[in-house]
Amino acid sequence: MDNRQWVGTSPVPAPPAPRRRALRRALVASLAGGVLAGTVLMLLPHERRHGPAAPPAAGPQARSRAQAALTTVTYGVPAALPGLTALIGRQERLVRAQPGDARAWAVLGSAYVERGRRAGDAADYPKAERALRSSLEVRGGRNTEALDGLAALALARRDFPAAKDYGEQALKAAPKRWQAYPPLIDAYTGLGDYEKARSSLDKLLGLRTDAAARPAVMARASAVYRDRGWREDAVAQLTDAAAAARTPAEQAAWLTGLGQLAWERGDLADALRHFEAALRLDPDQRAAPVGRARTLAALGRTPQALAAYRAAVARQPDPADLLELGELYESLGQPGVAEEQYTRMKAAVRRAVSGGVDEDLLIGRYEADHGDPRDGVERLREEWRRQPGIEVADALGWALHRAGEDEEALAYATTATDKAKGGGVRSALYAFHRGVIEAELERYGPARRHLEEALRINPYFSPLKAPMAREALRELGDVPDEPPPSE
Repeated sequence: MDNRQWVGTSPVPAPPAPRRRALRRALVASLAGGVLAGTVLMLLPHERRHGPAAPPAAGPQARSRAQAALTTVTYGVPAALPGLTALIGRQERLVRAQPGDARAWAVLGSAYVERGRRAGDAADYPKAERALRSSLEVRGGRNTEALDGLAALALARRDFPAAKDYGEQALKAAPKRWQAYPPLIDAYTGLGDYEKARSSLDKLLGLRTDAAARPAVMARASAVYRDRGWREDAVAQLTDAAAAARTPAEQAAWLTGLGQLAWERGDLADALRHFEAALRLDPDQRAAPVGRARTLAALGRTPQALAAYRAAVARQPDPADLLELGELYESLGQPGVAEEQYTRMKAAVRRAVSGGVDEDLLIGRYEADHGDPRDGVERLREEWRRQPGIEVADALGWALHRAGEDEEALAYATTATDKAKGGGVRSALYAFHRGVIEAELERYGPARRHLEEALRINPYFSPLKAPMAREALRELGDVPDEPPPSE
């Protein structure tokens, strides 16, 4: 699909879709043999000379931050942004001096990935890709550090097939390395292969890991347990991870995760406590400020919520956060201000796509509720074909409903909510979508059951849709759980 159609006179760069994704898959195959076209070794130093910012001075504080960031990048745990910037500066100087150092290139690429992910800046992703490819050009074969970095980069770009390919190459090269498993678990989850995600977690838990890595392993276990609907186990794992964290940035990441789990179950006080604790530890946390704003809105503290949202998106304008803020303004009866946020969201999407991020899931969701549902359906069908996870199933089902295709919509909504078919995650939004679709198909008993489930899971799940769920239940009234048998 031509993304320029999405924003009319403000074209969106073409995403890494059909042709570019095919090229990536071809690249994966070539990387297995360590063969790369082009001379990329000198691109990054040239870019650094002409880039907007110079690396930090290599003073004692910068060296200490860089060493701390190196430890966290090596073990796959969150690192502080100042440390990542210091590490990037150090590694750039190192690869200039020693362009044949494969590990230096791999560390540089991984640091770029982590900084881009943490700062919400996709401009770091092409730099990461060039550095990681340079590492593989210097040393192919068992270059597991570069393959790990490429898997992490693919995940940051929402390219789950590529993440799976890189992760499996890394695992094949060194089957006993625990570092290969976390990205593979995320890749399998994004592809809807929950059995492989679970079996990979079992293998990861069976491996011996260093103490520094254990919190990251616990966090990965928490994510899998959350996707299976095991809330208490997910909370326990993240609580242990936060207690074992070795840096404020790492602890803040796990506390943010606990806040998100509390939000998903509608525990506003617990969610707010964790988000605020995370921000005290690490003001650069991306998810915590918006989580706090979302929770304040649910608590009815609207002026504080709007101020918190505005501060968050001013600093790090993430497209999903801007969509969320726009919907909050809509719920407050301010469509003009909401539209301003949607316009900013489109600009943020353009920036993300220019860095190689797949934003079709977000665009499809936006189109379903605020634009052209049929455009959303087309985008999400392609996304489902490539990476059929439950997030995509839910979004596609809802877009089909909004486009008037309720019979087909129900099949996808069922996939997103049926533990036998999906991952088992307990989502108020997914249950709401299924309930509305069932009501439209006059399946009133199941509709009521799923709408009630949505509000039971989290009565505050959306400022726009939670009130719609309550209104739909009022309209349904008392209906039998299942239709009576026909005579």
